Amino acid sequence: MVRPRKTEQPYKAKADISVLMGEELPSTEPSMLPIDSISLPESQPRRYFDPVKTEQLIQSIKIHGILENLLVRPLPNQENQYELVAGERRYRAAIAAGLKEVPVTIRELTSEQALQLALVENLLREDLNPVEETEGILQLLAIRLSLPITDVPNLLYRMQHEAKGKVAQNVLGNEQGQAIMAVFEELGKLSWESFVSSRLPLLKLPVEILSALRAGRIAYTKAQLIARLKDQQQRQLLLEEAVAADLSVTEIRERVKALQPPIEKESPQATIQTVTRRITQSKVWENPKKWKQVQTLLKKLEALVTDENNFEQTNYKSE
Repeated sequence: MVRPRKTEQPYKAKADISVLMGEELPSTEPSMLPIDSISLPESQPRRYFDPVKTEQLIQSIKIHGILENLLVRPLPNQENQYELVAGERRYRAAIAAGLKEVPVTIRELTSEQALQLALVENLLREDLNPVEETEGILQLLAIRLSLPITDVPNLLYRMQHEAKGKVAQNVLGNEQGQAIMAVFEELGKLSWESFVSSRLPLLKLPVEILSALRAGRIAYTKAQLIARLKDQQQRQLLLEEAVAADLSVTEIRERVKALQPPIEKESPQATIQTVTRRITQSKVWENPKKWKQVQTLLKKLEALVTDENNFEQTNYKSE
């Protein structure tokens, strides 16, 4: 069995919900509730459910029932009505399997506590796509930091710049920085540095691709391929076809390849100009370590050019 690459799958967590909530979850006797007394919250972290795995779960529930309790909370001012906190895939599969009652654990939780528990429960799963996981971690950080979620990426980028010595802001050592590092340590998935460099850029995917992922219309691996198309209209058409016809990854890859324009070979002169421009724009000389490497390479290039000139002059004289 081939293991998925880490770029396509979330990292495995090392913690459990009780650790992340900072408290031990009380053990309760299993309760049975009518499934129609449980409703989904308005804000549900989970968006995409693999249809194959969902069907497998439905068949398992038909035979064995639900083996792990759903986590619910009583709805304020609504007698005998509950809101699902954790276990949405099991909840949906139970409905599809025709169950009338489901085993639950009931906890008194505020809306914020319920959202945090739902986020944590989802982040502990191994089948989240990276976009879902990235947005889930940002939501969790926003709750812990008491910040709007839109402010969290900028704070993380400031931490990254500070760690690289580009700015003098003291984010790493203050309470916010410590809280951020604590969340990543608790989750045990990846470091905050890796999250900033490899996960935050995912949110820059084309708008229509992100919308489809958030709505659970398409798997991440398929969306990632479609996003390679630069033309927005081509992207949108292929996205709609992929969803409607349930195209496989191979089929999507072939269509993307056919739609992409042929790569024009760059001339040697253009290559040199491009590299020179990129070096100038990057201001690589501001990083002593990198500039030392560049100087070494420049000396080698200069030596090559000098040797070539000497060779041409020798040939000219011999003629």
